[in-house]
Amino acid sequence: MKYLIMVYGNPRSRAIWEGFTDEQRAEGMTEHLALRAAMESAGELVLSERLADPSTGTRLPAEPAALASLGLPSDGPFAESKEYLAGFYLVDCASRERAQEWAARIPESALGLVELRPVWSGDVTDR
Repeated sequence: MKYLIMVYGNPRSRAIWEGFTDEQRAEGMTEHLALRAAMESAGELVLSERLADPSTGTRLPAEPAALASLGLPSDGPFAESKEYLAGFYLVDCASRERAQEWAARIPESALGLVELRPVWSGDVTDR
């Protein structure tokens, strides 16, 4: 089964990262590269990407009429959260427990910035 391991960032984690020395940043990236290599060696990595800074993204504006018809208020075309998706690992594992093992090895998991979610199978009864 496929699982998406999402790695999040927020202003505080970004400030910590920017406060690191070049050596500390290189060490952090080395941890991610080693984890990626281990997932590849195990034959469980489907795809992994680091995303560019959120400031480089474009959020499509919501159509006010569409929001109103759904009864959804909005005060702008932006995410209603301080956290943002910083990167991800898509893995194909035999069990959720195995996917959790990989997720727990991501350095950001110690900060509570990692989420594991099964990929929807396409079955309409799947929740």
